[in-house]
Amino acid sequence: MFKLNKKLITTSVALTLASALFMTGCGGADTDTSATTKAEVKGNGPYNATRDAIDGGVTYPRENGVETAYVYNTQPMKKLNYGRVPTANELKAWDTDIMPDGTGLPDGQGSVEEGDELYEAQCASCHGEFGAGGKGYPTLAGGSVDSLKNQRTCPGMDAPKRTIGSYWPQVSTLIWYIRDAMPYAHPKSFTDDELYAVTAYLLSANDITIDGQELDDEFVLNKENIMKVKLPNRNGFVPNIDGPDGIENVRAFFKDRKNYGAVGTRCMKNCKKEPVMRIGMEITNVVPSYSTVRDLPKEVEGAGSKSAAEKMYDKACSLCHKTDAMGAPAVGDKDAWATVVEQGMDTVNKHAINGFGGMPPKGGADLTDEQVIDIIKFMVESSK
Repeated sequence: MFKLNKKLITTSVALTLASALFMTGCGGADTDTSATTKAEVKGNGPYNATRDAIDGGVTYPRENGVETAYVYNTQPMKKLNYGRVPTANELKAWDTDIMPDGTGLPDGQGSVEEGDELYEAQCASCHGEFGAGGKGYPTLAGGSVDSLKNQRTCPGMDAPKRTIGSYWPQVSTLIWYIRDAMPYAHPKSFTDDELYAVTAYLLSANDITIDGQELDDEFVLNKENIMKVKLPNRNGFVPNIDGPDGIENVRAFFKDRKNYGAVGTRCMKNCKKEPVMRIGMEITNVVPSYSTVRDLPKEVEGAGSKSAAEKMYDKACSLCHKTDAMGAPAVGDKDAWATVVEQGMDTVNKHAINGFGGMPPKGGADLTDEQVIDIIKFMVESSK
């Protein structure tokens, strides 16, 4: 999903490195506080390293067929076919990123109410009701920017809550990711109108306003007003990689090592052994509290209502079996399920319980063996 040009790729790598360095915090190794120049590094070590990488790291020269300890091929490569220059239409097809300034946004519109319905049908099975989070999938709503400063070593303090409303800096990243990667089972299947609708719902679920206006059910998001969205953590990332000065901002940031917590003097030998510091008090009052309980009120079946097996299928299996996009037999595909059933139901049930091919055991859901067998029976009966 990344734009195929060196500037964006290099900048993205720099941002990743910056994030990683911040997350290591006080646990990183001590280094010199002064900015190391090319002259200071040049000639150091056996490989003549030069500190000129965008992230403040070093690069190594290629000389006489050798780069560091490795020998590379110096034979002429005139006979190699590097292909042809891409056409304008090919470049346009690849250049599909959506930038913070609105470049790449599709035409379309969608309301919060429409997005609510789409989210319930396509997203809630993984991300939970109202974006509250699901098993193995990230929470999309809730939290606050202030929570990002929380440290789990401090008694009585909750963990940081990284959601769209508390952590993401730009709405362009949100709508771009949804368009290219979601829904999980069949990505890129949203129309442009549906894309705006789902984005509108997620902004609404995070209490985001546009020009001070709350996004109620009737609010319609489009190409124009989405540019007015200002996410709370838009200034929470350093260095600023956006715009024409992005790369130079990164260089300036990494030039001063104090910006990313690298302070002190690096120890290379005869280092003093510091005692390991351990957490003195376990944090137990995290909200929501730690729990693996997933109990729900028992369903009471009545006339015209879905069976328990169908409801379990909707929640745990429909993501992959609703269509054949994930390589799984789609419910309702008579021929596909006829082939499956030819193996014998004992084998089919065994594969579903223990996992088979790309399918994890029980589809990755918290189900008993009996519940899995009931779901399989429902899927087979629904595909005759």
